[in-house]
Amino acid sequence: MPRAALTSTRTTARRTRRARKAMTWTSAAAGVLLAGALGTAAPAEASVPGGGDLAGGVYVALGDSYAAGAGIPAQSAGLCMRSDHDYGRLVAQSLAPGAYRDVTCAGAKVGALTTPQTDAGAIVVNGPQLDAVTPDTTLVTLTVAGDNLGTSDFGFGDVAAICSALSVTDPLGTPCRDFYKDTLGARLDSAGAELGSDLKLIHARAPRAAVLVVGYPAVLPDDPGQCLGKLPVTTGDLGFLRSVLGELNDTVAATARAGGATYVDTLTPTRGHDSCSATPWISGLFPTSPTLPLHPYPAGERAMADAVLNALGR
Repeated sequence: MPRAALTSTRTTARRTRRARKAMTWTSAAAGVLLAGALGTAAPAEASVPGGGDLAGGVYVALGDSYAAGAGIPAQSAGLCMRSDHDYGRLVAQSLAPGAYRDVTCAGAKVGALTTPQTDAGAIVVNGPQLDAVTPDTTLVTLTVAGDNLGTSDFGFGDVAAICSALSVTDPLGTPCRDFYKDTLGARLDSAGAELGSDLKLIHARAPRAAVLVVGYPAVLPDDPGQCLGKLPVTTGDLGFLRSVLGELNDTVAATARAGGATYVDTLTPTRGHDSCSATPWISGLFPTSPTLPLHPYPAGERAMADAVLNALGR
């Protein structure tokens, strides 16, 4: 994507006001999903019986709502919405490490790895995630950067919701691409640089740990035309959203490899099960069972866990 600054015009302002009004349903749905106790969420650490290569070691799961399985029952940790079906938990069940720490949190941007994560009222909902990484850590998985795209805690899903709202303003054009211009690419560049620095910190804190950076699944199909009539977004903006997803994964993959980590591709194993498919493992804007919009269902988290296990040779 081009890298020019977003131009503030009266037309864009009017579109933004329309988009915010049209997104009332998104805020309401998020309010229901996010209902829970506020406060600092302590790491969920559980001893896992068994042995294997990780016997006596510690597995730490870091990341955002895709890593947390946000919205999938059963939930814990208040606004972090950690699911007992998130991919980290599934990997831990298979590997049986000495201990498992899950500090993933819905809405986590890259900065949440090193600084406390707060809600809109500045209440801390999760401490710095890297605090869970210690010298005895032998495995780290991480999915993060997608939430750096959004204008709220919902990241890419928030972008898609705005695209949907803007579609009524220019049904035959690309109102969402025109609204965001190249700001998403600039945000990704910044997130990638920050992620690279955090990978160095992980290696310094846990020099024995295998570090796996897990990419994002196939939220949209390779052919965005398959979403016509299924996602309320213009044809041109469906292509725009798909290109954003591609650049997101490309940035994460390049940063992981440059930072001495293993990149885990979850897009390939989830192809054909995107939000517009006949058998979706990823939800659409209106989930048919509990999860966040454009986020994995339990089958999607299972596929992500399998990709991690395959990367580990399991």
